[in-house]
Amino acid sequence: MIYTISDLEQLSGVHSHTIRIWEQRYNALKPKRSRGNTRLYDDSQLKRLLNIVSLNQSGLKISKICSLSDQAVEALLDQQYNYHSDDDLAEFYITRLIKFSLDFNDAAFISLISDCVDVMGVPQTYRRVTYPLLVRLGLMWRKDEICPAHEHFISNLIRQKLFTEINNSKTVRNDGKTWLLFLPEDEDHDIGLIFANYMLRLNHQKVIYLGSKVPLDSVKEVFANIDVDHVLLFMVRSRLEASAQDYVMLLSEVCKTAKIHLAGNSMVIEKLKNIDHINWFKTLEEFEKSIQNPN
Repeated sequence: MIYTISDLEQLSGVHSHTIRIWEQRYNALKPKRSRGNTRLYDDSQLKRLLNIVSLNQSGLKISKICSLSDQAVEALLDQQYNYHSDDDLAEFYITRLIKFSLDFNDAAFISLISDCVDVMGVPQTYRRVTYPLLVRLGLMWRKDEICPAHEHFISNLIRQKLFTEINNSKTVRNDGKTWLLFLPEDEDHDIGLIFANYMLRLNHQKVIYLGSKVPLDSVKEVFANIDVDHVLLFMVRSRLEASAQDYVMLLSEVCKTAKIHLAGNSMVIEKLKNIDHINWFKTLEEFEKSIQNPN
């Protein structure tokens, strides 16, 4: 893939001006030039920059890092990741996970994210690492800078880790309210829903997890068989306003005996009308606060 310096800024978190200085002073990167003299970078240059950022976050000087070979940088990274302050630890994890994702290195990805969970715990890992990682990778997907295989690779590894944490949870009490979790039948981005599943169980709530692409008829079947207190769904994908409105009205009729909670794409949700009966979680903090004291 080919990247501009503004692409590198978005993917690394380093300002374009700083990248230029690193190039001029320390020969950090060696971009090619277009006919219009625009800097152009390939995958190897992006990976090198991500490695440089990771080591810089550990406290090493840029001049020292840039003097090392790529092999020496990789070896040093393997030694350094346990020695970060809390302020820069999350950024270190994000840049390394992006690097492993680009390489399709599943063993390294799982090992590092498992280390992150050991250090931060699942909630902080999701808030400070996993979610920002997905946002940053989303920029790459929208710009066609990684292929669909990368998206499936990364998403499945994160799902795998979250389900492992759910299965390993020592929380056995589930004497709270009953929550039904699902995605509409045209939605399949379920990582946020899986994390919600984990957090609800951690807070001793009963969870019925249906997953992604669930028809409303299936939701209706659940309500016909058990009492549900809360319904949580995500609407992430872009959709026509009328289509979203029709779905929410049908959902409200099916789930009229439960409290409905909605999260996801604010561009879609904020246009919905007559939804005073629906609770919109705009932030992760709102969700966490709500489930600590559910009504």
